Amino acid sequence: MIKPMLAKLAEAPFDNPNWIFEIKWDGYRTIAEVEKKGKVRLYSRNGLSFNEQFSSVAEELATWKEDAILDGEMVVVDEHGKSHFQLMQNYQTTKEGNLVYYIFDLIRYKDQDLRKVPLMDRKKLLKEILPASKQIRFSDHIIGEGVKFFKEAQKNELEGIVAKDSESPYRAGKRSNEWLKIKTQMRQEAVITGFTEPKGGRKYFGALVLGVYDKDGKLIYI
Repeated sequence: MIKPMLAKLAEAPFDNPNWIFEIKWDGYRTIAEVEKKGKVRLYSRNGLSFNEQFSSVAEELATWKEDAILDGEMVVVDEHGKSHFQLMQNYQTTKEGNLVYYIFDLIRYKDQDLRKVPLMDRKKLLKEILPASKQIRFSDHIIGEGVKFFKEAQKNELEGIVAKDSESPYRAGKRSNEWLKIKTQMRQEAVITGFTEPKGGRKYFGALVLGVYDKDGKLIYI
């Protein structure tokens, strides 16, 4: 099992020709271990299996017939291609939106460990080998223009962006200054109405159940 590389929080966007900038997807961080014989393992950053929860993605990866370890974000997008965490949380019951696995890094390919290879080289290879698919997509980036990209993220009401040093290795399980997350700071006041049971390695409770009041004063689940 590979633990994903993690980003530190930065306060403001910046420009740097040696850095790339990606969309910060609003979903579940997912590692995919794919074998050319058709075996696929999808799991969370804490090692919890996603194979059953995202079976359609696992089935599509199984047809790829390659040996690879991928890092990305499992999201549910609306008709405009925007990811929504609420859609993701409710997807198993509502099936609203489109489930997409956005892949932004390649940790291993065939018999080669790529963790020491510079990020831009890893992404270039990833883009070349990924099959065309509606559910499995390459998470693209821009180079250098972080401030402009951040403003576009704000304009489109995205969660934020991720800045990455283009020469950075893949530091599995580490939170590094070579990857930075910059949030658009959109906030929503919410009412805590309850909590779910703990699962996996969690203790005490699983997740908070939140609601907001609509324009008619009715409390609705978010």
